[in-house]
This record gives sequence, C-alpha cells and structure tokens, in this order.
Amino acid sequence: MLLAGLTTGHKVGLGVVGLVFIAFALTSSFLAPRKRSDFPGKNGLSVFALASVVLFVSMLTAVIVFGVEKSEAKAGGARAAAKTIAVQEKEWKVIPATSTVAHGAIAFAVKNVGKIQHDLAIQGSSSKTALISPGQSATLTVTLKPGTYTLYCSVPGHRQLGMVAKLTVT
Repeated sequence: MLLAGLTTGHKVGLGVVGLVFIAFALTSSFLAPRKRSDFPGKNGLSVFALASVVLFVSMLTAVIVFGVEKSEAKAGGARAAAKTIAVQEKEWKVIPATSTVAHGAIAFAVKNVGKIQHDLAIQGSSSKTALISPGQSATLTVTLKPGTYTLYCSVPGHRQLGMVAKLTVT
C-alpha cells in the first residue's frame, strides 16, 4: 500500500538501497564463505559488523527520506489543508464565493450577514454548522467527492424561501 502512494523517484531510491542491502546480505551469507571458509575471520569480524550497521542505518534512512512525499513532509505527515470557500448567508440567500471546487477536504467559512440566525447544511450529508447569530461566523469542514451538492439553511422554512445554492465538486 505504501508503494502505491510513492512517486517513481521515491520507488527507485528505496529499491536501490534495498537491492544494495540484499546484495550485501546474500554475498556475505553465500558467496564469501565459499571463497574463504573462515569468513569473516578474526580480523574481518569488526569490518563485517561495521558494514552491516552502516547498511542497516542506510536502509532506515532511505525509508524515512524516500518513504515520505513532499506534501506530507511539509505538513508533518498531517492531512493536506482543506480548500476554503467563503459563504455569506442572509435572509433568503446562500452566497458561496465560488460555485466550483476541486474534490477533497473543503472548509466552508460561513458568515451570517443577515438579521436572524442561520446555519449551513449540505444535502445528502449529516454535516451542518450550529446556528450562526447575525454578524457571527462558523466553519464547516467536509470531504466531498466529485458531484453536485446543494448547500442550504436548515432552519425551518428558510430553504423554501430561497436559502439554497449549488456547488459543483470536480
């Protein structure tokens, strides 16, 4: 599963270090004892142990360096930041700053510029903000797949009065 998410360069880097480690292990296990029956011998044991430790540390370093994508490294391994869409709500209107957004994590920054309480809900989802008093703001963060979504105010009667907007997720 890890390999599926890595770039080709990272796969090559991990593969090269892995092959060097495997080649050393096979050579020291099968080929060297055939050439020298006392391998690694009294004088070669310290060199063999040092080479083993160096290759082991190199493999661990390669996994740490090549096993992390650049976006994960910048975010400290955390999820990518959500795209933010400003949304204004006022009596009988939901006004998103854009009607199209790329799929993934989306943060709706909702500001109630009206005179009564509103909230923001997404049709087909249980996600919605709490009631937002006039002049106040709230944030709703969701992950959306490609499709068309309806944003609306779920306060009874508000949707029927026009508090609806469409959002296309590509």
